[in-house]
Amino acid sequence: MVQRQVYRMPKAGSIKDLTLQTETLPPPNADEVCVRVHAIGLNFADIFAMQGLYSATPKGPFIPGLEFAGEVLAVGEAVKDFKPGDRVMGATRFGGYVSHINIHHRYVVPLPENWSFAEGAGFLVQGLTAYYALTVLGNLQRGMTVLIHSAAGGVGILANRICKKYDAYTIGTVGSPGKATFLQEEEAYDAVIVRDNDFYAKLKQALGNRPLLLIMECIGGKILMQGWKAMASMGRMVVYGNASFTSHSDKPNYLQLYWKYLKRPQIDPLRLPTQNKSLMGFNLIYLYEQTDMLHQMLRELKALQLKPQHVGHVYPFDQMHQAIRQFQKGETVGKVVVTVP
Repeated sequence: MVQRQVYRMPKAGSIKDLTLQTETLPPPNADEVCVRVHAIGLNFADIFAMQGLYSATPKGPFIPGLEFAGEVLAVGEAVKDFKPGDRVMGATRFGGYVSHINIHHRYVVPLPENWSFAEGAGFLVQGLTAYYALTVLGNLQRGMTVLIHSAAGGVGILANRICKKYDAYTIGTVGSPGKATFLQEEEAYDAVIVRDNDFYAKLKQALGNRPLLLIMECIGGKILMQGWKAMASMGRMVVYGNASFTSHSDKPNYLQLYWKYLKRPQIDPLRLPTQNKSLMGFNLIYLYEQTDMLHQMLRELKALQLKPQHVGHVYPFDQMHQAIRQFQKGETVGKVVVTVP
């Protein structure tokens, strides 16, 4: 038995209801490992889940959090691949905002030797998201031109690094000049655009004569439609989020959300064959049960030899609410990580 600290929601609705509690964690089951968590990665899916805007959110009380890194504390009797003391990173379908976790051994993988726990906590969800969107859905090919929104975020940074392994021409978009400066100094984007009223003109200028064949879309609204307009015939837009629906408060403004919903982009499926464009969407959490596929993608990611995730902001465990508020503002760069003492 282990006494663990957890951040639990009584139900989805308001982030202010997230409270720190102490619980007893039983020994791991035969096919589980018990991990002493050292770092937790924050994701926008956490925000949407806590606010009740995520269809996969559990009913009733739940613990948010999708990824972590730490040290194996104990293993179940059927587990052969891990032993106490192993450094691992893991993904979970909620339950990650904790100091200790019991999880099936197939949902943890060894932490690379030269990676910190914080870097490990920022890789699995966003790395798999970027890789699946680009390669499986986006059919990423060598030399392709790719537009990556939220380019200074965790998914955006890893997406660009994956694209560069394919010698792709990448155009990143950000919401502020400061993030553009970061990308120009730290990441190898070919062009960086600040999203503003001149976005479409800037995008066309950055493209030149290159056909835009792949868009990593997570903004929504006018930006989505402008990207769709600029995308070339045979292009693919992969939607994996919608930042325009993100709230900066504890709970959503439902009137404002309803108005945004009414004004949401509408793409006519009857025109898709004529336009010869594809619109696809996915959410990694719905692939959670496809463990064989996830492990295959992780092997392919490992073969690319990417640098570890850029960790831009680190908060202690007892400042979880401060970390979430900073994350919500959209002012962060790279991964936001919470460390557990």
